[in-house]
Amino acid sequence: MNKLSAWILLKFAIVLELIFLAGCSAIPTMVPDMALRSAHPVQLESAHGALTAQQSQAILARLEKSGVETNIFDKHLALETEIVGSPLMAGNQVELLVDGPSTYSAMFAAIENAKDHINMETFIIEDDEIGRRFAELLSRKQRNGVQVNLIYDSVGSLYTPRVFFDPLIASGVKVLEFNPINPLLARKDWQFNQRDHRKLLIVDGQMAFVGGINISSVYSSGSFAKSKAKKKIADQPWRDTHLRMTGPVVSEFQKLFMATWNGQKGEPLLSGNYFPEPATSGNEVVRAIGSSPEEPYSQIYATLLSAINSAETQIFLTNAYFVPDAQLLSALKEAVQRGVEVRLLLPEKTDSNMVYYASRSYYDELLSAGVKIHVRQDALLHAKTAVIDGVWTTIGSTNLDWRSFVYNQEINAVILGQNFGAQMQNLFQQDLQSSKLIMLEAWKKRSIGERIKERAARLWARWL
Repeated sequence: MNKLSAWILLKFAIVLELIFLAGCSAIPTMVPDMALRSAHPVQLESAHGALTAQQSQAILARLEKSGVETNIFDKHLALETEIVGSPLMAGNQVELLVDGPSTYSAMFAAIENAKDHINMETFIIEDDEIGRRFAELLSRKQRNGVQVNLIYDSVGSLYTPRVFFDPLIASGVKVLEFNPINPLLARKDWQFNQRDHRKLLIVDGQMAFVGGINISSVYSSGSFAKSKAKKKIADQPWRDTHLRMTGPVVSEFQKLFMATWNGQKGEPLLSGNYFPEPATSGNEVVRAIGSSPEEPYSQIYATLLSAINSAETQIFLTNAYFVPDAQLLSALKEAVQRGVEVRLLLPEKTDSNMVYYASRSYYDELLSAGVKIHVRQDALLHAKTAVIDGVWTTIGSTNLDWRSFVYNQEINAVILGQNFGAQMQNLFQQDLQSSKLIMLEAWKKRSIGERIKERAARLWARWL
């Protein structure tokens, strides 16, 4: 499919979806009743099964121990368990990966060492240097007896020609297109707006990668290199965050991959050791969270909102596409009123002007409420992370906008503990050094033209 044909097909699908949306007046349920608090104690699981209540409480107490007092675990985790359903898994090792070069290097090494299977799920896989390197490596591993299963999103990879996937398929790789936009390939209950925005790689059921990084050469350079030269958006480095994890939690991410594969009616997966005997790998406590538009509410959004409402000291949010709903806005403003330090790190420039201006339309309200807003300079910010009270962290694919909350499949990891929280706080501070703080008085002096763009974009906030 050439780019012109792909664009015509995309416009046709958008028109159909807008016709459908025009007939929908009800706003979908965003979250459950957040006032409900579970009476059940938080219980952790390990490689050998469920831990006792005493064991779980001892681990949580160790993770929470820091110089700053916070009761976020007591206030939030029991509710999070009821919202999400997936267990808190102890005994994991988590490595923070910053930007594309370090992430791709770790991924290539993991794929090279694969012995049984490779499961990859991505929103974008491009026909460029990085995309072709992944395709060649995956094809080679398949020919060498490692089963490779690939899910890619139809809209995210719209401009990737179908011939790009031919060598993969010819080598034996199982390739599944998520929710094809071509009506001739559409599955039952097709809805154009439902997309697979997840970025997930699982190797041998023992190592998982999760974060915001797609398969594209735009990530080929790091974002912290010092350069005074002004660059066009197309030439700017992309700033993103990813994770590499080993330990019992990998099986939870494997279940999410399998659910997507089966939900999209993929061919039966060839036999493999997809769920090897779990083994303790480190000391981190991690929860795997996946959201899907088939659910009554976004699990990731609900658990993030609960964590924000439980915060007592700090909320540091980094996000590429910030178009919040009323509940998130209220939660952030109420946190400031409780004395919580709330800081948002958002893009100064973006690859989506509509989202950019819709996001800026909320600055007045947030700045007036005492929320600090920083915009990342010298790089295109694409990361989606949060660190709360220095002990509750999430990294994944979820943006803070309607598309992620309502229409997309998303995936995140939640990591508990001061040690990893400190890493994330340090990374946030690094980003602030390359960012500009938006001041309310200066913001109020922006031009009429900018204000008109913001208001116009905000009208489309739900569909961006």
